[in-house]
Amino acid sequence: MDVEKQADCSVSRGPSIEAGTYEHLNRHSALQPPDALILPTNTKSSNDGWAGWLAIFGAFLALFCSFGQMNAFGTYQSWYSEHQLSGYSPSSISWIGSLQLWTFFFMGGPVGRLFDAYGPSPVMFIGALLLAFSMLMTSISTQYYEFLLFQGFFFGLGVASLFYPSIAAVSTYFDKYRASALGVVAAGSGIGGVIYPIVLRQLFLRTGYTWAVRGSTLLSVACCLVSIFTVKSKSHRKKCIGWMGVNMFKDGCFMLLATGSFFICLGIFTPFFFITSYAGDRAFVSDKTAVYVLSVMNAGGVFGRIVPAILSDKIGRFNLLIPTAFLAGLSCLTFWMFAKTPVAVLAFAVVYGFLSGAFISVIAPCVAQISDISEIGSRLGALYTMISLPSLVGGPIGGALIQYQGGSYTAMIGVSGSSMIIGSVFILVCRLRINREICAKV
Repeated sequence: MDVEKQADCSVSRGPSIEAGTYEHLNRHSALQPPDALILPTNTKSSNDGWAGWLAIFGAFLALFCSFGQMNAFGTYQSWYSEHQLSGYSPSSISWIGSLQLWTFFFMGGPVGRLFDAYGPSPVMFIGALLLAFSMLMTSISTQYYEFLLFQGFFFGLGVASLFYPSIAAVSTYFDKYRASALGVVAAGSGIGGVIYPIVLRQLFLRTGYTWAVRGSTLLSVACCLVSIFTVKSKSHRKKCIGWMGVNMFKDGCFMLLATGSFFICLGIFTPFFFITSYAGDRAFVSDKTAVYVLSVMNAGGVFGRIVPAILSDKIGRFNLLIPTAFLAGLSCLTFWMFAKTPVAVLAFAVVYGFLSGAFISVIAPCVAQISDISEIGSRLGALYTMISLPSLVGGPIGGALIQYQGGSYTAMIGVSGSSMIIGSVFILVCRLRINREICAKV
């Protein structure tokens, strides 16, 4: 395949990639054509054997108990609206989940730089402590501000400290099949999103809210301990660094990718917040059954994190990311908008979970593909920091639109779907800037 010269997309990344010439490329760089031959600088396997697989296993568990649990906030939203926070509007309650997302994304930059400086283990240890502390305090919270502080801010901070080092560490292995490896890791959050809603709902009814959250804490701590000892970076040199590199903001490709991600994240999490209430209000699903719709959506996300990631290593990561983001938005506008029966809502949940899961798993290898390996942690963190704002306001905007329209979900669905379609257009421009050949593997 031919890869055009990318001088405009490689500020500060060393030599550009020209058609058919890879011998001058820094082999420690993640900026490689997805199908380029890997020429390691030593005699070891490029995947470093068991170290790479253990990193995948530990990162899977880290995402299962952190981001996977964050995917289950719809269960808390539904419970709070009937119990602890029954006097608050859906928009107000959704601020808790949105604050989780904002903290998680905003801390990407600082956590990414800490990973580049100290490696994954110290950062993940702090993350495990924060996760346990936030969940234990959430279990005894009764006031709205307490939920915002502990379940919103501190929980999001703990998730960030576990998520970014895990993703960045695995990104240093598996050069040729990086997207597939990260897809398996990202599947942990999908499986967590399936299991946590079911377990929490059953424990809420059987043991009560307080002990349900504490039981969830015990499971999460066990997963964190394993991940701390298994997630290691392939190559790490400690160095003193600033919080944010400026050169990445001069990279046109990176900024186009970040802008597209900004719009996608304005709408991509909204269905996870409101699919449970939508199923009960519009599709005649009972309250006891509605919570399983969220689990079905997250189950679709498990396959969406693995299958597209594997395909992206075959057809190109950007080539996969663009249509799945576009179709995720389109499915909201054409499928969710008119889903009025339990079967239709469940079908949408599966389809949307699959398509949105593709974005979550493929965005990281796309960043790695246009970054030097020494900057993967900071660039991933910077991208997630930039998309923290839309992640913060997306849920509350959706809740406010529902309230403004007297309980109608039409405007909320319209904004969610449209923003994802707009974001996919920006990423398309980024892909064409890397290579204008439509059939090229990018």
